Amino acid sequence: MLDGVVVEGCKLMRDSAYPTSRARGVDVHATRDRAVIRQYIVMTGSEKTLAMRGATAQHFALRSRHQRAATGTFVCLLAEVTIRNQVLGVNREGRTDMNATENRQVVRVIQAHRQTEGGGFIVRRPVPTAGIELIDPFLLIDEMGPVEYGPGEAIGAPDHPHRGFETVTYVLEGSMEHEDSAGHRGKLSSGDVQWMTAGGGIVHSEEPSAEMREKGGRVHGFQIWVNLPRAKKMTTPRYQEIPAARIPTATTEDGKARVKVIAGEALGVKAVIDTNTPIVYQDWSLEPGADVTLPIARDHQVLAYVFEGSVEVAGREVRDGQMAVLGEGDAVQLKAVSRSGRLLLLAGVPIKEPVARYGPFVMTTESEIYDAIRDFQSGRMGEITRTARIG
Repeated sequence: MLDGVVVEGCKLMRDSAYPTSRARGVDVHATRDRAVIRQYIVMTGSEKTLAMRGATAQHFALRSRHQRAATGTFVCLLAEVTIRNQVLGVNREGRTDMNATENRQVVRVIQAHRQTEGGGFIVRRPVPTAGIELIDPFLLIDEMGPVEYGPGEAIGAPDHPHRGFETVTYVLEGSMEHEDSAGHRGKLSSGDVQWMTAGGGIVHSEEPSAEMREKGGRVHGFQIWVNLPRAKKMTTPRYQEIPAARIPTATTEDGKARVKVIAGEALGVKAVIDTNTPIVYQDWSLEPGADVTLPIARDHQVLAYVFEGSVEVAGREVRDGQMAVLGEGDAVQLKAVSRSGRLLLLAGVPIKEPVARYGPFVMTTESEIYDAIRDFQSGRMGEITRTARIG
């Protein structure tokens, strides 16, 4: 009997559909970017007899690899299929797991450029850049610093308006104070996150804290702009401020990969922030030897921005100050080989609507931009004296 014979890790299965067969199975050969699946049967009888029963030269293609399982028994190829970018598993019964994930591949690497923003602070910006206005739904990705300020040197972003999108501020080092035309005031310190939905319009400021202005210090962080669909662009402004202690964290079993989950879900932990559209925002730290594959819904656009060291994203090295844009799939592989690395993993469902953009206003038509400018200039968005009236 041939039950229990193992070919390429797959247990042969009986199949009564082939009266000349004693067993049936699947041969899987997988590499990083493709998998070859061969379905075969093990046929009993002489080669001449089998040929008379319809076996062709193709049916004997695997004979040289597997030879005969028993006297007068041949492994005969029925079909061969090549699937690119698949990570295939074999279940306990030996059958190919067709529900396995498809790893996304890097389709482009963008080098961040440096420029000044706000009151003159330096940012590294991968998007927007030459030839790329946005990567839907992300309108802007700014890495603020890192920079070391002396006493009296720290600068920020004085009063300015926003309409039609969300700003997400993530402080890695230093501290800042914010206030707005709706009367919100607060302070962000190392590890804190502020998710501001500008919606119908607001005027706000982001400045170094009194302590930073007086004593100086190191400043490092991110601000990301997330677009809103047209139906939510005029929603009531909203703040979500999450202190570092409330941001969920997780670590892989080997301790080599750690994540802070600002939005979305990873390693079994879920973010506490409520987003208007499906968003993934995660801060990953990888030590040498770290290797993690993360499921991300197929309808998301995925980006990986490395801001310390280097990381292998889907098998491609991405260095400090570079952002990988990933293609289709439902999983992302992150690895650190010879050195450690840190990155932001960002993903979101593309809104796929027209974008009209002018400075701090992001709408869907040019006329809506003119409306935003008029509302700001007329004071309808208010000023930082608790006078905002949005409606």
